[in-house]
Amino acid sequence: MMSGNTALPRKNYIDNIRSATIVLVLIYHVVYIFNSVGVVSNIPVQGIPALDSICYFLYPWFMCLLFVVAGISARYSLQTRSTRQFARERVQKLIVPYLGGAVLLGWLNGWVTAHYVDMFGGHAVPGFVKYLVYCLNIGPLWFLLELFVISMILLLILRIDRRDRLWALAGKTGLPLIILLVLAVWGSSFLLNPPVVVVFRNGIYWLMFLLGYYVFSHDTVLAKLKQHAILFFIIAVGLGVVEVWYFFGQNYTSDACLQHPLTNLYLWMMILAVLGCAQRWLDFSNSLTKYLQKRSFALYVFHYPLLVTAAYLITTYTELPMAAVYLVLLPFTFAAPILFYEITSRIPVIRYLLLGK
Repeated sequence: MMSGNTALPRKNYIDNIRSATIVLVLIYHVVYIFNSVGVVSNIPVQGIPALDSICYFLYPWFMCLLFVVAGISARYSLQTRSTRQFARERVQKLIVPYLGGAVLLGWLNGWVTAHYVDMFGGHAVPGFVKYLVYCLNIGPLWFLLELFVISMILLLILRIDRRDRLWALAGKTGLPLIILLVLAVWGSSFLLNPPVVVVFRNGIYWLMFLLGYYVFSHDTVLAKLKQHAILFFIIAVGLGVVEVWYFFGQNYTSDACLQHPLTNLYLWMMILAVLGCAQRWLDFSNSLTKYLQKRSFALYVFHYPLLVTAAYLITTYTELPMAAVYLVLLPFTFAAPILFYEITSRIPVIRYLLLGK
């Protein structure tokens, strides 16, 4: 690994994949909080069932894709940083926003949930204790903690593999083996899944990060995906349609869905398709992509508490039909975090606690 600070040329399509995926996360959450299929949400209000199809289409792969991109980015980062510098940055950019986000914003998730669930069993609890319990409702901040853990595991692997043999070996991966990696993906869906906090699917998320670092950080491997991008895209979309049709009405976060061979084949083909298609059609930079690139992390960290709070207020104090609720919340979920960012980014202490910078 290099320890200098010479900046490497940015790969625009990697930045654009990250930004576009976070946009999909926002869209997903607007639909998810009103899902009709039993997926636990902060607001037990059912929306329009047909829109749940968006959740079935996105949920299997979009967070896996973010871990792949994070793994690729970690490889690029470690080309210009020592492992110690990398570790310090991970603490500042992941752990600080994780804790700061939970304390400054996460309590909103718990506060909303408490309106529907008796979180304290009918007992009188001091306000400060309530606040601390509310802060445990971290929402999407779980991604930051998960990413930090696998980043530290990566540093341990690098300490063992000092000559970077694993990365060199992964660079020889051919297209048939890339496709066959779906078997490892499927197997990982059974591994290290905690029984209560189901969002921490450690096995598959850690594997995705490591595949990003070791396999998809090679330009030769990515070139193979680019060459067959259209074919992968057609297969992925077709499998997505089958996924929605086959599982519609079931809990799409259940083991029965997430550990099914169809789901894992679909998510893998979609990841390969995105990595290939992005090289063809998303390898550019303009004012919009730069704007999103700068704010995508803030969008991810800020959007959910603001969305949940707005959704609670709208569904509690208005009688808008659900179609109108979606139409109000969708632009709000984009506009409110951006406005919040423009304010907080000008307050050094708050900026550091929420964004790590």
